[in-house]
Amino acid sequence: MERRQIALSGLTTALVGFASSSAVVLAGLEAMGASGSQAASGLVILCVTQALGMLWLAIRTRLPIVLSWSTPGAALLASGVEPEGGWPVALGAFVVTGVLIVLTGLWPTLSALVAAIPTSIAQAMLAGVLVSLCLAPVTGVLEDPLAIVPIVLVWLVLMRLAPTWAAPAAFAVGLAVLGIEAVQNGGVDGPVLPVLVPVVPEFTWQAVIGLAVPLAIVTMASQNVPGVAVLKSYGFTVPWRESMTVTGIGTVLGAPFGGHAINLAAISAALAVSPEALEDPDKRWKVVRFTACVYLVLAVLATALTSLVAVSPTVLAAVAGLALLPTLASSIAGAVRIESTRVAAVVTFLIGASGITVAGIGAAFWALLAGLVVHVVLRKGP
Repeated sequence: MERRQIALSGLTTALVGFASSSAVVLAGLEAMGASGSQAASGLVILCVTQALGMLWLAIRTRLPIVLSWSTPGAALLASGVEPEGGWPVALGAFVVTGVLIVLTGLWPTLSALVAAIPTSIAQAMLAGVLVSLCLAPVTGVLEDPLAIVPIVLVWLVLMRLAPTWAAPAAFAVGLAVLGIEAVQNGGVDGPVLPVLVPVVPEFTWQAVIGLAVPLAIVTMASQNVPGVAVLKSYGFTVPWRESMTVTGIGTVLGAPFGGHAINLAAISAALAVSPEALEDPDKRWKVVRFTACVYLVLAVLATALTSLVAVSPTVLAAVAGLALLPTLASSIAGAVRIESTRVAAVVTFLIGASGITVAGIGAAFWALLAGLVVHVVLRKGP
């Protein structure tokens, strides 16, 4: 009975984590200049690195530490523009992101600097970059109503009845729609077996400032910090230094193959660490171990999935937009919750939503910079 519960909880954790945001990951990698095979490689390596990281942490610490890819980070990529120099330069930024994550765990000063950024401004930056992505279901309904309306309806019904499964259900309906379209068009054009496409990363200061820094900050603020809080709420203390080292190194190793960032899971973590997952808290790490094994299986299927979603980019964008709507809602709420930082947060949001690029640096960095400047100018007291 216990083994069955472990397997069921682990399977649920992996499927919800994968299905709720894999469309966002693919959209983000393609926005950075990845070809179809390179985006598929990125999804495969993210599954592998987070699975190996979970196995390492679970077995070493005997704690239910769930890892995931950075969904807010993928959304940041999807809302941006391809860096000058293309995909290799984006991979260089991913490497730097991993290094920054490691340094955050090992260097208390850097960790303190990240923590000093007001949460409302970080949330506003995320909300700003999400706006264009969350508009995709709206435009999709107008462009292809027969394909998009069923996805939206299923998502809406599940948001009312079982919110955890809303995004995975929309994803499943999207796959069904894509399958029908693929049959009508004579099949899928692309690889089915898993592929890894290594590319030598290239480094530019514009990509480091405009891509790596915002990616690291949004990953820390929207994934790692909430991930620690989720585990703490169930009585578990995350080993911060080891967790940041594992996820940072995993990000660095996965970057040449297209992985943008892995981190502590937040939402999906609750599925593995709660009493509903397994009654005995001392054995819940076994749920995470099983989750990791499921992700290794999903890595084998990831390339076929990527080839299927390439049938209709409109469907992919709509599914990604629906999956991100709850994140957008919580980010907006967090951005304007505190009155003293509200104006700075609104400035951050507007610049982030503008999509501007200045000196080769994208809107996310300028939004963060402007928000911090306004915050400092308007702040009262020391």
